Amino acid sequence: MSKKTLKFNSKTIHGGQQPDEAYGAVMPPIYQTSTYAQTTPGGHRGYEYSRSANPTRTALEQSLASIENGSYGLAFASGLSAIDAVIKLLSPGDEVISTNDLYGGSYRLFKQVFEKYGITFHFVGMTDLGKVAEKINSNTKLLWVETPTNPMMNIIDIKGAVELANAHNLLLAVDNTFATPYLQRPLELGADIVMHSATKYLGGHSDVVVGALVVRDKELADKLYFIQNASGAVCGPMDSFLVLRGIKTLHVRMQRHCENGKAIAHYLSKNPKIEKVYWPGFKEHPNHNIAREQMHDYGGMISFIPKGSSFKDAVQIVEKLQVFTLAESLGGVESLAGHPASMTHASIPKQEREKSGVVDALIRLSVGIEDADDLIADLEQAIG
Repeated sequence: MSKKTLKFNSKTIHGGQQPDEAYGAVMPPIYQTSTYAQTTPGGHRGYEYSRSANPTRTALEQSLASIENGSYGLAFASGLSAIDAVIKLLSPGDEVISTNDLYGGSYRLFKQVFEKYGITFHFVGMTDLGKVAEKINSNTKLLWVETPTNPMMNIIDIKGAVELANAHNLLLAVDNTFATPYLQRPLELGADIVMHSATKYLGGHSDVVVGALVVRDKELADKLYFIQNASGAVCGPMDSFLVLRGIKTLHVRMQRHCENGKAIAHYLSKNPKIEKVYWPGFKEHPNHNIAREQMHDYGGMISFIPKGSSFKDAVQIVEKLQVFTLAESLGGVESLAGHPASMTHASIPKQEREKSGVVDALIRLSVGIEDADDLIADLEQAIG
């Protein structure tokens, strides 16, 4: 059986992988080296300098391509450096349309770094693709999609965005960090680029910072490989090894994340002290039908607002949590709680934040793989 025809759960372990050529090591070795011996100038075994390529990073990049059903994978030092590489495909005068409730770090990179180089960014509610179409003009070159969005869990129709991008000859990039390829594979739906903060679910253990891109088109891949090498924001061999190890258990972890996420979302929805719960699995969630079509489950990310929408109450809840850890990031085996307004989305001006629903009382949960009863008990005591 070809490894290209394996089903997803098998691809996480075997996709793009083969035993190490030197000694048959089952796990790719950590090639902790910056340079490689040459027999004559330019005479090497495919590796000359580890910014350009490293065998451990190559193994990760092949794994990334496999699980997203792409052809080319690229690994970076962080998710933001992967996004940085995509925006470097553009030129001054180009325009980008993105969702209005995207991750705060992406917003900061777009507005405070790239906008001063003459690239214009428009932020719209992408759940209504009609609003996206209204912003497209002759300068538009890229649609940047998050789905589910961070932290409002909004669902964007990837197939619809593909049709829009194709009609106007635009690149479509999808940040697939929240869903992971376990839940959705945007390239299969027609997207051009998939991005991951592999720090999150792909690594899965809160012990590494890595970013990733996956594409199918060789010309696009070559442009991104050039930017990756020229800009140099690559991940090291140890980081590559850790994400490779994490990917091998992605499918079993994601199954439990989804199971626990469902249990906690329903608990919160029935709690009289909770005003609003954001989770794509609810039938009343905006674009739930699209989520049901393009995702295989609904994930372990949940946001909620305490009754009364009080900033003080939200802070007290996250401070009282004992099993959930109050921390930045998401996607680890442990459950994390965050306060987006003062943590992950603090770089977005308050007025812009609140337009998309990121109010001061909003709490975001990354539901881990602990026992669901323990997580619910922890929320119960913290909410009071």
